[in-house]
Amino acid sequence: MNQKWTPESWKKKTALHQPNYLDEKKLDKTVKKMKKLPPLVFAGEVRNLKKELSKCVDGKGFLLQAGDCAESFAEFHPNYIRDTFRVIMQMAVILSFAAGVPVVKVGRLAGQFAKPRSSPIEEKNGKSLPSYLGDMINSINFDEKSRVHDPERMIQAYNQAASTQNLLRAFAYGGYADLSTIQNWNLDFVKKSKQGSNFKLIADRISECLNFINACGINNTNVRQLYETNFFISHEALLLPYESAFTRIDSTTGKWYDVSTHMVWIGDRTRQLNGAHVEFCKGISNPIGIKVGPTAKPAEIVELVKAINPENEKGKIVLIVRMGAKKINQLFPTILKQFKKSNLNVVWSCDPMHANIEKSKSGYKTRNFKNIVSEVKSFFKIHKEVGTYAGGIHLEMTGQNVTECIGGLQKISDKDLGSRYHTHCDPRLNASQSIELAFLMATNLKKSK
Repeated sequence: MNQKWTPESWKKKTALHQPNYLDEKKLDKTVKKMKKLPPLVFAGEVRNLKKELSKCVDGKGFLLQAGDCAESFAEFHPNYIRDTFRVIMQMAVILSFAAGVPVVKVGRLAGQFAKPRSSPIEEKNGKSLPSYLGDMINSINFDEKSRVHDPERMIQAYNQAASTQNLLRAFAYGGYADLSTIQNWNLDFVKKSKQGSNFKLIADRISECLNFINACGINNTNVRQLYETNFFISHEALLLPYESAFTRIDSTTGKWYDVSTHMVWIGDRTRQLNGAHVEFCKGISNPIGIKVGPTAKPAEIVELVKAINPENEKGKIVLIVRMGAKKINQLFPTILKQFKKSNLNVVWSCDPMHANIEKSKSGYKTRNFKNIVSEVKSFFKIHKEVGTYAGGIHLEMTGQNVTECIGGLQKISDKDLGSRYHTHCDPRLNASQSIELAFLMATNLKKSK
């Protein structure tokens, strides 16, 4: 690590996609207040995540990173958190049981409040206003007051993140993740689908296994893994005043950690080698994700990984590939082959969401499930051909029965989108589509072993 690095070193670099705060004194006051707030995670937990991710480098584990596109202040509710947690757990069980590998569960939760936008200005009915940048920065309501960039919203985001993380800990360690209750995990609308039937078959087989090992004296009273689970949180390290305010020195190691979350990632729009976001991530000990889009060049990504992880530490870097179904077969093999030669330790994760956005005939921003599946299948296929490991998946999804992505066994069509289209930014997979995708991934993951 650069000895001159500090949590605010990024201020000397060009910082893209940052808010335009008009009141600097208000910003400074808010940041000072945040620096006194308790951490949301602990350094030891971050190290545990890194240890689990290190297994994914060599194909001995699989990363499941999933959750909301952008968390909302208005829609904050414990039931929403519970349902998303439950679907992620279902997906993890499907992947782990079918493929025989441990699944590292990381939620896009408890901090995913800021979003980069392609344009700083949004227009509606001839009126122009600053774009919505996530609830941490401004409001989605289309009026001048709502679209003002307000630094105090960072405090509200922290408070909601703290509540969310508290509930997630309770679910993970308080018995909700008990495998003996797996039959109770099916959501009502999933129960009625083919995915629900398929999940029940897996649940029945797991129950049979649990009955057997219980007869051998192994049960949830003496083996914690049967009763609880590790569940980590993550968000994009976009809003740098927020991230730097929660970056503190771990008293046991003397290293810097961003204690607002376990893992952060750098977006495809902010991964400039000499940019502020990369500068910030160089100094923290958290696992770092890097989005790799269709404009990425093999040499620049190699250089970027070396800059952030000079010691080539396993579990430190997750490269999140988001090429799109139409481009991944053309672009990804070159990058993958370059990395294979470099001997750099990275987890390869597939984001089949961000490069597959399209506009429906009805005017909604959507994603086609068949394109998502296509990119995932190509991701696994390319890894097998090159002789490397497909180490993870990165999804925007929700536990709610939304209609934002077309297709899947539910056969959601263009005309269905408006019935339950609730996202504050990009379209998400619903619970049924998420579980369907998990079954498809399990098949590919099993074949790759």
